[in-house]
Amino acid sequence: MSDLTELTVSEIRDGLAAKDFSAVELTDAYLKAIDAFNGRFNAYVAVTPEQARDMAIASDARIATGEVRPLEGVPVGVKDLYCTKGVHSQAASHILDGFKPPYESTVTANLWNDGAVMLGKLNMDEFAMGSSNETSYYGPVVSPWKSRGSNADLVPGGSSGGSAAAVAANLCAAATATDTGGSIRQPASLTGTVGIKPTYGRCSRRGIVAFASSLDQAGPITHTVRDAAMMLKSMASVDARDTTSVDIDVPDYEAAIGQSVKGMKIGIPKEYRVEGMPDEIETLWGKGRDWLKDAGAEIVDISLPHTKYALAAYYIVAPAEASSNLARYDGVRYGLRVPSDEIIEQYEKTRSAGFGAEVKRRILIGTYVLSAGYYDAYYLKAQKVRTLIKKDFEDVFDAGVDAILAPATPSAAFAVGAMDNASPVEMYLQDIFTVTVNMAGLPGISVPGGLDASGLPLGLQLIGRPFDEATLFRAGQVIEDAAGRFRPQKWWA
Repeated sequence: MSDLTELTVSEIRDGLAAKDFSAVELTDAYLKAIDAFNGRFNAYVAVTPEQARDMAIASDARIATGEVRPLEGVPVGVKDLYCTKGVHSQAASHILDGFKPPYESTVTANLWNDGAVMLGKLNMDEFAMGSSNETSYYGPVVSPWKSRGSNADLVPGGSSGGSAAAVAANLCAAATATDTGGSIRQPASLTGTVGIKPTYGRCSRRGIVAFASSLDQAGPITHTVRDAAMMLKSMASVDARDTTSVDIDVPDYEAAIGQSVKGMKIGIPKEYRVEGMPDEIETLWGKGRDWLKDAGAEIVDISLPHTKYALAAYYIVAPAEASSNLARYDGVRYGLRVPSDEIIEQYEKTRSAGFGAEVKRRILIGTYVLSAGYYDAYYLKAQKVRTLIKKDFEDVFDAGVDAILAPATPSAAFAVGAMDNASPVEMYLQDIFTVTVNMAGLPGISVPGGLDASGLPLGLQLIGRPFDEATLFRAGQVIEDAAGRFRPQKWWA
C-alpha cells in the first residue's frame, strides 16, 4: 500500500506544494486503503469515492493556479454525527435510517471551503453515547492497536472511536470528532493520536446531531499536535445560526507550535489521583511534569475540590439534555418508521425499535431527573455542582496557572466485549478525567505520552483557559517532542 497514507497533514501540504504527488493520487491512495482494510476496523459506515475524487480534482486545479487554501487536498473522515449534504448522516443509529440531510454542518462546510477532501462518514457510539464505540447500530469499531502477545480485538474508545481508529490506521489524514464528556480526548488517548476539545462556543454546533447541547463541542483527531492546530483553525468560526457560538477571532494556532513554554505555570490537580489508578498512569503523569519542567515551565500543585462530584453531576445533566433533544425522533418526519394505526403507538414502536439499549437508558435517566418531584433533587442540584466545578477552574486560572496537566484516561484500551457484563457505571468511569472540562466549557487536548507494559498507548491531557487553545498547542508540542509519536504495528497489512 502506498506510503502516502502515512503522511501528516503538514507533510501533505508540503508534498502537494512541491508537486511530489497530486491530490487525486493522494485521495486514491486513501480510498484504496479504505477498500482494503475498513472491513478489519469497521471505522467507516459510508464511503464517498466519487465526491472525494471530484474534490481532489478541484484541489489540483487550484494548486496549478496557485490559489491554495489552508487544507487543500487533505483527505479527511467525518464523524457520522455531522450532517453532510446528500450523504449518509445517521449518528450511527437505526432511528435515522436512510437520512441524508439537505444541508451541510457549519464545521464541515468550513473544511470544504478550506480545500479538505471528504472520504466518508465514520462510525461512532450511537448518538455519541458511549466510551468504547460498542453502542453503534453498525457494530463496534476495532482499534488498530494490539496488546503485546495477544490477538484480541481492542476498543478504540468512544464516542469518536471511528475517527480515532481511522486516523491511527491511516484510513484518513485527519478526522472530525465531537466531545461531550471526553469523546475526543479518550479515544485519542487509547489510539496514540492527538485530539483537542476546544472551548465551548469555539466551533459551531449547527448541523451536528445534538446529544447534550450545553456540553457538545466539535474538534479534530489527528496524528500530530501541528495537524490538530491546522484542523481546528479551519473548523472554528462564529456562526449566526448557532447562538452558543462565540464571536472571538480564531488565531493562527499553528503559529503557537514551537513557541517556548518558559515561565508558563502548569498546575497538577491533586484530585486527579484517584483510588485504583494504575501505577503506569501515575508514572506517565510524572514524566509529563518532568518534560514540561525541563522545557522551562513552572510546575505547581493545585486543588480542584469539586472534581469528585463531576462524574455524577455530568451523568445527570447530559442524559437530561439528551432526553429533550432525542424527543424529536418520532418516525414521522424522517428516519425509521414502524407503522401503526395509532399515532402514539407508532411513536412508541418506532422509538423502541430505533434506539439502542444505551440510548434508551440515558433517555430514561434524563426523563426521570427532569420529572416533577425530582427536578430540584437531581437536575437543579447537578447544575449547582457544575457552577462550583467551573469556579474551581476559574480560581486556579486567576491564581496565575496557564494550563493544567492530568491523565487523559484511567487505563489503556480494553478488549471488545470486555465490559458487556459490567455495570454501566464501570463504563462511565472511563470519563473520570475528562468530564470536568465539558462541565466547565474549557479546552482540553490529549497528546500521546507513552506505551504501557502491554505496548498500548496512553495519553496526557492538558486543560486550558477559555479560548486559549494556543497555549495547549504550545505545551502539547513539548510533550509530543519529548515522548515521540506512536503507531501500531500493521497486523492488517
